[in-house]
Amino acid sequence: MQPLRIGLLGVGTVGGGTVKLLQNNADEITRRLGRELIITRAASRNIERTREICGNSTFVSDDVFEVVNATDVDVVVELIGGTTIAKDAVIQAIKNGKHIVTANKKLLAEYGNEIFRLASEHNVMVMYEAAVAGGIPIIKALREGLAANHIESIAGIINGTSNFILSEMRTRGSTFPEALKQAQELGYAEADPTFDIEGHDAGHKLSIISALAFGTPINFSQCYLEGISHLESLDICYAEELGYRIKLLGITRKTPQGIELRVHPTLIPESRLLAKVEGVMNAVSVQADMIGQTLYYGAGAGAGPTASAVMADIIDVTRLQNAEASYRVPYLAFQSNSLQNISILPMDEITSSYYLRVSACDEPGVLGEIANILAAENISIEALIQKGIINKESAEIVILTHSTKERFIKQSMARIQALPRVLSPVTMIRMESLHPR
Repeated sequence: MQPLRIGLLGVGTVGGGTVKLLQNNADEITRRLGRELIITRAASRNIERTREICGNSTFVSDDVFEVVNATDVDVVVELIGGTTIAKDAVIQAIKNGKHIVTANKKLLAEYGNEIFRLASEHNVMVMYEAAVAGGIPIIKALREGLAANHIESIAGIINGTSNFILSEMRTRGSTFPEALKQAQELGYAEADPTFDIEGHDAGHKLSIISALAFGTPINFSQCYLEGISHLESLDICYAEELGYRIKLLGITRKTPQGIELRVHPTLIPESRLLAKVEGVMNAVSVQADMIGQTLYYGAGAGAGPTASAVMADIIDVTRLQNAEASYRVPYLAFQSNSLQNISILPMDEITSSYYLRVSACDEPGVLGEIANILAAENISIEALIQKGIINKESAEIVILTHSTKERFIKQSMARIQALPRVLSPVTMIRMESLHPR
């Protein structure tokens, strides 16, 4: 059989890793496929470095359109990132009838619906395993392995930078700025870490896997995002004292009222497997009706793990290149004419348990006032601890509540903060048991 001809856009960390993987494992891949994979063209800003990585047999350019418009390219592998030149290149490649493999979660989260429609019109595949959780095959699991199940919920640690920071804050007692600085020094966080620490990266990924789980268009614009930059070390300590750990989770759940789609710091019981995921590792827990709970764990980024996912997609494209569209797995796991526009549940309507921390004067009656406010909203208390603070004139009151709607918690917080003897804004962190509901 003729080799599959690859056009590579972007030869940075992941692109270089993809070339290296193909060079090192070419024999193994050929044994699986029965045909060779070759990189005929590559586009990168650093032409000399790209030539060194790809070798003399690959045509190298700094113009992506010399790749997407070339006749000697069957599949375009987009590893540029972002939504400017990457979007234009992917759309042009699709119009040229070329299959797409991408690791670009931002592109798919924001323009995936448009890209998939165009790809369907031109009868080409768009593969994107590497866009979510690096080397963990969560996309394939949702599209294929769990295809016979009703997915009920997904909860995932899908941003390694934030997980590393929270791990450092817990194990070393670091403050958030200290842990962030360490992440930057080790290369886990960018100079501008906003995209990771404020939940945007996790939100892009969550929006994609939510669409796959529930058969909807991608709804990133409606995903609730809350990062970790406001967390304090004492909340990490109090959570652990109560038997919990704090993780930045992406959570999506189908309810009779709509789909929950939210990224935020979350207290989870320390006995849960997700609570034990440390450092830059990722993990995704899927709850389905027939199989129950499954957990997917591994490296969520890096040259090797992400290149592994990219190459797996290229292999799938090779196998299905000449198959009729009806024999291919749909872009979002469900047939495009069967996607449902299910409403995204507003945050005020979600049901959760809550961690509340109140700084108040250390005087009789304060705790009673707080308890009365919660009781007035029918919020019951599961656990409570009170800590004296340095000057002995104030105390930290930490409360864990039973399940209630978020709007009731917010109303209670506003009333608690208005109390004369409450000294600062109330800290609130959501809690998840990670048990089937």
